[in-house]
Amino acid sequence: MEKEITTQHEVVDEKHVTQVKTIRGTEAFNEAKLKEPPSAFNTRAFILYFSCLIGFFCSTANGYDGSLLNALLANNQFKEFFDVRNKGIWAGIVTSMYQIGSVVALPFVGPCIDTLGRRAGMFCGAAFIIAGTIVQGACIQTGSRDQFMGGRFLLGFGVSIASSAGPMYVVEVSHPAYRGVTTALYNTFWFTGSIIASGAARGALNLGGNSQWLVPVWLQLLFSGLIVIFCFFLPESPRWLFVNNKRDQCKKILAYYHGNGNEDSEWVKLQLREYEEYLEMNGADKRWWDYRALFRDRPSIYRIGCNIVISIYGQWAGNAVLSYFLSAVLDSAGITNETTQLNINLGLACLQFVVAMSGAACVDLLGRRFLLLFTNIGCSVIWIGMTVATSQFSETESSAAAKASLAMIYMFGIVYSFGFTPLQALYPVEVLSFEMRAKGMAFSSFSLNAAMLLNQFAWPVSLDRIGWKTYIVFVIWCAFQAITIYFFIPETRNRTLEELDDIFKSKNPRKASTEVKKLHLDAHGDVVDIHGA
Repeated sequence: MEKEITTQHEVVDEKHVTQVKTIRGTEAFNEAKLKEPPSAFNTRAFILYFSCLIGFFCSTANGYDGSLLNALLANNQFKEFFDVRNKGIWAGIVTSMYQIGSVVALPFVGPCIDTLGRRAGMFCGAAFIIAGTIVQGACIQTGSRDQFMGGRFLLGFGVSIASSAGPMYVVEVSHPAYRGVTTALYNTFWFTGSIIASGAARGALNLGGNSQWLVPVWLQLLFSGLIVIFCFFLPESPRWLFVNNKRDQCKKILAYYHGNGNEDSEWVKLQLREYEEYLEMNGADKRWWDYRALFRDRPSIYRIGCNIVISIYGQWAGNAVLSYFLSAVLDSAGITNETTQLNINLGLACLQFVVAMSGAACVDLLGRRFLLLFTNIGCSVIWIGMTVATSQFSETESSAAAKASLAMIYMFGIVYSFGFTPLQALYPVEVLSFEMRAKGMAFSSFSLNAAMLLNQFAWPVSLDRIGWKTYIVFVIWCAFQAITIYFFIPETRNRTLEELDDIFKSKNPRKASTEVKKLHLDAHGDVVDIHGA
């Protein structure tokens, strides 16, 4: 059958063709889908979904911190205890310690995940998050701002490892037919952490005293603790098992979870055949010091380029301002009441979670490129509205302008969450080959965190100095992001991870990824001819 798929286009007698299907993606993937339609709802699939859920908690732990600090900077008791404000240089430093910890961890990400396995990577990351939480919470005894920032450093160190291992685990264990949606759901769980943090911070206001901010801080143990407890009960990545000479275990996991117990399943045969063809048994993933696979040739450079671009674009669209400095943004819109700000923070997190789940469900239907283009163009337009509304409030203090600003904040949250949130974890990890995946995620995480230092230092100071004029930068930048995505970023849906190798080896990966083909099928559902549509 493989020979039939890869032969040159032939003119086939029409009487042998009973069905013609237009496809986007590779022939082998679509043939397996036609011959053995996958079942999303059975006992084995649900066990695999639970395994992925534990991986999702790596994103939840990250999201908890993102919203927690935002809530703490809106909490008067917290600001009084540490004698700080919600904007200015200290706000930038305390948030940037998280990124600094993440950057310091990066040399350990690849070796940890490649050498010990994807599950062990999640465990190590979660263990550091637990340590950072304890250091943060214990600062009540000393009143030390330095200790609080030290805890954030450890949190960033742990999240850097966990947030690389988590999506890698999910994308590699997921059934090929559901890889897109499952891995897209990974980053939506950022909002489960965000919602719980926002709710805990809002509810803790009734406690009074330092408990208002200590309770949310200690709750950060929840999801990292669940990862530590459950991760070694999960199936390991079949790809990691295969390249580490554990092929029998690899085949058993593929058969059990992807073939519904059948070792002769089309999906099992497809993946094992591609593992044999594409996975390097003695690749750079076996050498902790070897990063050459990231820059070995043009396809590798294109892959890591796509990874870094989408990772950075997801942070430079302006979401960092609303994630970490929402309190200051609301101040600029005339919304200064502490309780109101926390209510808005919680409401926005809930809305974004629902919208992000909807976007994740559409990643295979609409495609990665469409969602990225829609989001960046939409964000640019919304930032225009935000600039106009906040500038009018600055001049007139009009209640209508304040309401318009709040509406723009919610609209940005909707558009960004629908497109960028599902793809921030999915796209960067799936464009990398197995050999470069762990080190590539570490390298892109370095680039991402370096870029986020701009968010942490520039935007709080900019909001403090020039206020609403800060938003003009995002109007221009989001438009620029949309243009580069249109011309250079390939589509990745309807392919296995290994089949993406052929896309990146082509002369124009973006063009090759968007080609439409027609499969000519016989009465048995076998492919007898392939034509460009």
